[in-house]
Amino acid sequence: MSDERFADRLNEQIANEFGASMQYVGAAVYYESETLPRLAAFFYRQAVEERNHGMMMVQYLLDAGDEVAVPDISAKQSRFDDAVAPVRMALDQERRVTDEINALFKLARETEDFQAEQFMQWFVKEQVEEVATMSDLRAVVERSRDNLLLAEEYLARESPGEEADPTAPPAAGGAL
Repeated sequence: MSDERFADRLNEQIANEFGASMQYVGAAVYYESETLPRLAAFFYRQAVEERNHGMMMVQYLLDAGDEVAVPDISAKQSRFDDAVAPVRMALDQERRVTDEINALFKLARETEDFQAEQFMQWFVKEQVEEVATMSDLRAVVERSRDNLLLAEEYLARESPGEEADPTAPPAAGGAL
């Protein structure tokens, strides 16, 4: 079993990851309703990725012999003022998740929970990629706000976030 404080905080993070997943569904629905299929697909993929991050945390707790708390998820935003707002929201969300992941890593280190620290290391690396991807997408969407088909073309050409990471921890139920 891991340190109880770490397990409690990781359960909180599971809720955050599932919440982020649903918020990305909200962004995808917005873009789908605006007939921007590439932006919608990008956020649907991000939703699955965040869900899988939560499931990786579930699997870790199961493997460590700790209790898993399946969280309630509140309704998420699916209406936005403009086409840039969902990407801004996503970047803010990724920055917040980075802070949360770093706090978990720090707690694991402070409690000398070496297995938890090693587990969290992958998420620390992942957040660098997530923030960079959202920063790039925000820049592209802001520059192309008057013609969002340019952002669609960027996503078709660059395909950010589509690479699978073979070093990722296993997810409970298998990654989708």
